[in-house]
Amino acid sequence: MNHALSEERPRPKSPTDIFLSFTFLALQGFGGVLAVVQHELVDRKRWLTREEFVEDWAVAQIMPGPNVVNMALMIGDRHFGLRGAVAAVIGMLAVPLVLILLLALFYAHFADNPAVAGALRGMGAVAAGLVAGTGLKLTSALSKHPLKLPLCLALASAVFIMVALLRLPLIYSLFGLGLVSCFLTYRKLKP
Repeated sequence: MNHALSEERPRPKSPTDIFLSFTFLALQGFGGVLAVVQHELVDRKRWLTREEFVEDWAVAQIMPGPNVVNMALMIGDRHFGLRGAVAAVIGMLAVPLVLILLLALFYAHFADNPAVAGALRGMGAVAAGLVAGTGLKLTSALSKHPLKLPLCLALASAVFIMVALLRLPLIYSLFGLGLVSCFLTYRKLKP
């Protein structure tokens, strides 16, 4: 991964900028942040290119913990070292933690209300649509992947079939198709 930061590319101004940016990002992406993270970091702030975003997101997914917190940690560290990493993680977690505690109190009081249950189901559908839309938007970054777009789409479809349709545990997809894709990529990159 080459994350050389050019002088022309926008970058965070300070750990405070990182803290505020990730706090704002966390508040936008309540319940599903992939679409919001991609839009904020690639399209709006331009701290990452699409290719860098896909690479960093892949690393964030295999690290333990929430993907977006891992991504925040990497970006904060990249720009300001430990101070930036801490600022990014606190920005991602502080305000949402307070909000989730308040929502838990609210939900405990109104959990039996059918309108609340319906609203939660509707939000799930919206979150699924956002993830699908972001996935489609990021397919352009796969054109530079060594396996090329058709094979990447075939692997993604196989994962979808395994997890969504066959209801196999995600771990089978990660170890099965993940290892296959790593092996195929390694063979393409091998001189």
